Amino acid sequence: MHEHYYPLPGGPVLILGRDTPFPPLQEALTDPNGLIAIGGDLQPERLIAAYKQGIFPWFSPEEPILWWSPDPRMVLFPESLNINRSLRKVIQQRPFDIRFNTDFKQVMQACAQTPRPGQPGTWISHEMVEAYHQLHLMGYAHSVEAWQQDQLVGGCYGVKIGRMFYGESMFHHVSNASKVAFAHLVQWLNAQQVGMIDCQMHTPLLAGFGAYEIPRDRFIAQLNELVQYDAT
Repeated sequence: MHEHYYPLPGGPVLILGRDTPFPPLQEALTDPNGLIAIGGDLQPERLIAAYKQGIFPWFSPEEPILWWSPDPRMVLFPESLNINRSLRKVIQQRPFDIRFNTDFKQVMQACAQTPRPGQPGTWISHEMVEAYHQLHLMGYAHSVEAWQQDQLVGGCYGVKIGRMFYGESMFHHVSNASKVAFAHLVQWLNAQQVGMIDCQMHTPLLAGFGAYEIPRDRFIAQLNELVQYDAT
């Protein structure tokens, strides 16, 4: 099969056809960090294959699908979750009704629609919402939701394959709502024997929870062990 590549300043990037497999991670660019392929589709089989290899889609609505595997990788080990004193007090006050998987699509839509400082738009397009909703119906994608008076005020979602979890996005309309939801998510994942949470890239919020960067080689080695437990 003849492969096509798109030239970029950082090097050529593979263009995915319908049946084109992802290239070896060694082909990921260093500039931009981790770009490994362009194109393809967001069918469940493609998404699951990507996540199992430590690859995720991230692109703007006007762009073709871009696939990434950055180095280093931001991760959180559930047993090492850090909840600071102020957040612990909030959790003890129980200001939110925490629910799991009761309105996955609404969580994704809220993540897409919530304005973020320094970001002019969202990468969570309608196409992405529908694709991940399919993963949710298949048992792979999960949401944790913070509700107040039957109003969704915060939450987060991601993809679970075996004992590996891939965090995708979070939002809040009320102070601390997403943080409380995330803390409950990590505790639930720990109870599910999930060994590692992929946070993708560094943010101060995730670092505050105890996440840190590890080399991609270490990330992939641990991921390969954890996804073997997939029985969905």
